[in-house]
Amino acid sequence: MRELIHGTCVALGTHAALLRGGSGAGKSDLALRFLALPGEGQTLPRLVADDQVWIEARTGGELVASPPATLAGKIEVRGIGIVEVPYLARAQLVLVVDLVAEKEVPRMPPEPFETVTIAGVAVPRLHLGPFELSAALKLKLALLWAASHPSRGHA
Repeated sequence: MRELIHGTCVALGTHAALLRGGSGAGKSDLALRFLALPGEGQTLPRLVADDQVWIEARTGGELVASPPATLAGKIEVRGIGIVEVPYLARAQLVLVVDLVAEKEVPRMPPEPFETVTIAGVAVPRLHLGPFELSAALKLKLALLWAASHPSRGHA
């Protein structure tokens, strides 16, 4: 099963997070700040896709994110335009991040994490305020956590 989803997808190494939110919610802005974080090898932040993301379910419940061909390596930078950046052609989706107002972010996430179903697979989901100064670091920490806790079940 394969779905085209409105969102932005970023990765650390081969593990990716899908950023979701309405137009102007801060998806591309947070992704840009995430891409600026230092790293190398498995901790190098990379863009997978901006604006639209293909998500495909593979055997064993793995989800693979990839960019539509026309958007590969491109990110919208408000006020500047479309910019080309290095990108990954595919990454394993391990986390969904819904972007919300700061006051809607719970102090502590539910235990276990809430999940959302994409292409028939349950994926951990959390909420972040995209415009907080620490949002890119929080995204990195959450992605590292999700990559080290691969227990996702089928929905």
